[in-house]
Amino acid sequence: MILSIPFKVPVLSSVLFLLLTLLSAPAHATTSPGNTKSVTEPTSNGTTVLRGRASWYGSYFQGKKTTSGERFNRFKYTCAHKTLPFGTRLRVTNVKNGKSVVVRVTDRGPFRHQRIIDLSEIAARPLGITESGAATVVAEVVETETPLGPAITPDNLADLYAADPDPDAAFTTYSVPDEEELAEPTAQPALLAASPATKAAETAATELVNCPTGFLIQAGSFVDAANAQTVQARIKTLLPEMQVMVSQYLLDGRQRSRVLVGNFGERPEAEAVRKQLMMWGIGGLVREVALR
Repeated sequence: MILSIPFKVPVLSSVLFLLLTLLSAPAHATTSPGNTKSVTEPTSNGTTVLRGRASWYGSYFQGKKTTSGERFNRFKYTCAHKTLPFGTRLRVTNVKNGKSVVVRVTDRGPFRHQRIIDLSEIAARPLGITESGAATVVAEVVETETPLGPAITPDNLADLYAADPDPDAAFTTYSVPDEEELAEPTAQPALLAASPATKAAETAATELVNCPTGFLIQAGSFVDAANAQTVQARIKTLLPEMQVMVSQYLLDGRQRSRVLVGNFGERPEAEAVRKQLMMWGIGGLVREVALR
């Protein structure tokens, strides 16, 4: 007796095709809207470190949906990175002033100006990035239990910077051994030996972290560049020997112009000129800046 098959052959073929498709899908690839690249997990051998320029994004994006699906909140310690898995926590340190903050990856970007990370406003503020617009940082992948927010500057900041295998590149991602691995007697001599190149890198990193600072007077910030140029011209007339320049920057997606006066080696010197400008009806504030 011949038994009849309760389903047709095309249906069976479709089921088999679906099963084969599911079995052949990558196990660790993560995609996100607008970004089809697979996300690579941080390596477990040592600490993953990123070096490059960091910027920030603020009120313009408030409440908008990020690539992870979360709503952006400029008052939460979050960031955007091109490839790190969502939820990854980073300790981000400004190498100019040594300030650190721990953030969580919730978005993708930045995709221009060769920058490696975009910080929320509250995360960028303690690093001084909301004033400068961008800064060179070293970012370490840390444990998921690490508290978010302002953090202690890493003791080995200069070593992390010196470990950069390509310091001349605009940005790099590399791995450094954990402190426990360095303490083990089986550690490879190459990691412990101080070659001339390593010594030079350490010296450069130390000089960068401890670079000298100067002081500028910010004599106003203007949406209209013509207003900035007017103030610049007036200050040049009043103080012809003084350096006065207009600096362009972006705030919440809009271009603004700062009028900067100086450079001064000491804060009291800058304060004296600021008070002099106030007597002429020109307000301002003194800002500490890196000399290089």
